[in-house]
Amino acid sequence: MRLVLLGPPGSGKGTQAMRLKEYLQVPHISTGDLLRAEVAAGSPLGMQAKEVMARGELVSDEILLGMLEDRFSRADTRAGFILDGYPRNLAQADALGKLLHRLGQKFDAAVQLEVPTELLVERIAGRAKAEGRADDNPESVRKRLDVYTEQTAPVIEFYRQQGELTVVDGVGELDEVFNRIVEAIAPEKAVG
Repeated sequence: MRLVLLGPPGSGKGTQAMRLKEYLQVPHISTGDLLRAEVAAGSPLGMQAKEVMARGELVSDEILLGMLEDRFSRADTRAGFILDGYPRNLAQADALGKLLHRLGQKFDAAVQLEVPTELLVERIAGRAKAEGRADDNPESVRKRLDVYTEQTAPVIEFYRQQGELTVVDGVGELDEVFNRIVEAIAPEKAVG
C-alpha cells in the first residue's frame, strides 16, 4: 500500500502514520526526517540540501524528489510506504506520480484528515503549552493553517480529480480515527 497522508498541523497525521506503519508493515517516510538523515549522512543530495539551507533557502523540489527516489529504491518500500509531508504543492504531486510510474510502483491513495480549524488551533496550543513553545499562539497557528490550506488546496483537488483522494474525519479518539482510515483504504482489513 502506497499512501500519502494529507492534513494540516495538528490533524494527527504523524500519530496516525506511526500506527499505520505498524498495521500495514510499511515504512513511514517523513520528508523532514529524510532530509535531516541525508544531511547527517553526508550524501551528495544531503550536502546539496545543506548548502541550500545554510543560505536560508528552501530545499528544491528536485533535491527532495531525488531523496525520495533513493528512499523508494530500498527493499523495505517494496510493499509500500506512508508518505508524510510531501507533496506540499501541485508540482510535487505531479512529480511524485511520475516518479512512481517510472519506478513501476502503483499509487494507492491520498488520505486527507479533516479537522475543524478551531479544534486544530486548540490542539496546537495545547501541544505548545505542554512543550513550552511560545511561538504557537492562536494567531500564528491560524496564519500557518491559512498558508497550509492555500498551498495544499490544489494538491487535494489534484488527488480528487485523479480519483485517489479519501477524506477521513480526523476528530475523535485515536482508535476511532485509525479505524476510519483503515476502513477507507482497506475495508477488508478493517477492525471492529
